[in-house]
This record gives sequence, C-alpha cells and structure tokens, in this order.
Amino acid sequence: MDSSIEGTAEAGGGAGAEAVPLLTGGAETTVADTAAGRPVVPPASLSPSRASDFMQCPLLYRFRVIDRLPEKPSEAATRGTLVHAVLERLFDAPAAERTAPRAKSLIPGQWDRLRETRPEVVELFADDPEGERLARWLGEAERLVERWFTLEDPTRLEPAERELFVEAELDSGLRLRGIIDRVDVAATGEVRIVDYKTGKAPRPEYAEGALFQMKFYALVVWRLKNVIPRRLQLVYLGSGDVLTYDPVLADLERVERKLLALWEAIREATRTGEWRPRPTKLCGWCDHQAHCPEFGGTPPPYPLPVGMADGLSAGGPGVAPREAQSLPVRAAESRAVPQGRMGPD
Repeated sequence: MDSSIEGTAEAGGGAGAEAVPLLTGGAETTVADTAAGRPVVPPASLSPSRASDFMQCPLLYRFRVIDRLPEKPSEAATRGTLVHAVLERLFDAPAAERTAPRAKSLIPGQWDRLRETRPEVVELFADDPEGERLARWLGEAERLVERWFTLEDPTRLEPAERELFVEAELDSGLRLRGIIDRVDVAATGEVRIVDYKTGKAPRPEYAEGALFQMKFYALVVWRLKNVIPRRLQLVYLGSGDVLTYDPVLADLERVERKLLALWEAIREATRTGEWRPRPTKLCGWCDHQAHCPEFGGTPPPYPLPVGMADGLSAGGPGVAPREAQSLPVRAAESRAVPQGRMGPD
C-alpha cells in the first residue's frame, strides 16, 4: 500500500487539511501553511502512487501534488487503510496468538483510531443514522482479514519491518520514497517485500502495471542496502490471489531509467505550467471533474511561477546525465507513523 507522502507531501491524494510535513526542494512547509497562503514549492520526490498519477494523467498529478485539491474519502480506500492497520497490529501479538478471531477483534479499535486521526472519514457514513451501511462495511473488512489467513500463516512469520518508511536520494537529486507494508528477512539474509491489496488481482495482461509499485520499492531497497530483494509479493485479499515476482538487477535499472525520464517530464511540466489531461475510463472516478477541461471545468490559477527550470536544477531535484545515474546515493530510512495514512491501496 503506497504511502502517498511525497513531494509537496501527498496525504491520500490531497485529502485532508491537517498540518503534515511537506518535504520539498530543501524547504519544509505544511498543508496548513499552504492553506494560509504561504508560497507553494515545486515537487521534490516521487512515491509509487504519484508516479502512477502522472503516468495516468499529468493534470491529476498537478491537482494532487501542486494544487492539493481536496478529495472525498472513499469507502474502498478507507477500508484498505483499516485492514492494513489490523494486519500490522496483529504482529504485536506472540506468534501463537495471531489468529483470525484476534485479528477481527482488532477492527473496532482500529476503526475508532482511524476516525480520531482522520475525522473526515466520519462523513462516509453521515447518512447512515441506523448504522446499517457501516455494519456491512465493517463486515467486509472482517472478510478481507479472514481471507488473509488462507493466503499466509502469521504464526510462521516474524517480519523484520512493518509499515517501513524508506527514502533514497539519487545523485540526480531525485528522492524516491514510500511505505512498505512488510519486509521479511530469511535466516540466509534474503529479503522479501510484501504488499497487501484489498482489491482483486489484475488480469495477467495488467500484471506488469501492478508490479510497478513493488519494483519501485525494490529499487529503493537496492539503493539503501545494496541488496536486491529475493522476492516481491502482492497479496490480493479481494480475490484470494498471491502474485510473486523475483527481480534481477536489470529490472531495477530499467525502473530507475523510467523514473528519471518520468521526473524529467514532471520538471518540464512544472517549469512550463502545462499539465495536460489524459482522458481514460478512470476519469469517471475522478474527484476533480469540476476543474478539468475535459469536463468543461477550469483548473485553478497555477500557483508556481512559469519558467523555473533553473530553480529546479540548482539545488533541487533534476535528471543527471546517464553516466551519473548509477552513482552511489544518500539514503535514510525509519519506521513510519501509520496514523493518517489514507493512500490508495
């Protein structure tokens, strides 16, 4: 599950107005700062979700990262956040006590915690005074948690990390960051990266797109530890499928080249202010139709100066020449603080 914490600090694709750190171009600001009218700064990092946003639609990327337009919480994304929190907390218990009933018993408490840290999710069920829809929704979360026990045995797992925030800064200046659901390390030192998905597994022809996020994480781990993960594992709780992939060095090098090219396109759009919409079937689920030219809308005034290429390349992230792309990197990692995490799963 991608963290959605990047650039001008994504928090669930722009939803929410709490003051969370925004790490951007060497400066630190907050959502509250931006709302108060302080200067908006250009994006300075990529997470898997925001990279996917730009590939899907550059204008969507702008709305989420630069304009930070609000988005309504969705039942699906919120349920994903809840299930992730339950699976993370389950590993606090001794191995023998990691059972399905115990996991389900964690759901009410984690839902209360989520409502406290993200009050906007309460509006999901504002029109449900009797609580019938909420009860069904919580029941769906229970079924997803139960299904996980048919796919993995938590009594035999001792994760090295859970909800691990990772960040690697390439010598090009580009920072890659994200939150990995689980990292398993075998006695032999082999690393497995695991991500939970509460939706259904994609059809085979779309599997490569699904693996993009995992290869992104593998690249960051490689840059951090000089270790290529032995296995990437996607656990689809919605359909009961497990998708695995064993990466090799060439995979990670290709992903790095792709991300550097993507970042160059983002820099150019930031410099020119030209963020073109890219209509697809996914537009029907977009919260920003009122601001999108494809639906007769008008984007808000562009909050950054046009023609700021020099500012982006001097002391900020940029794309280095190809021969510099494989140089060592500066990196940092820490445990993530999961509350408030509302990114798409």
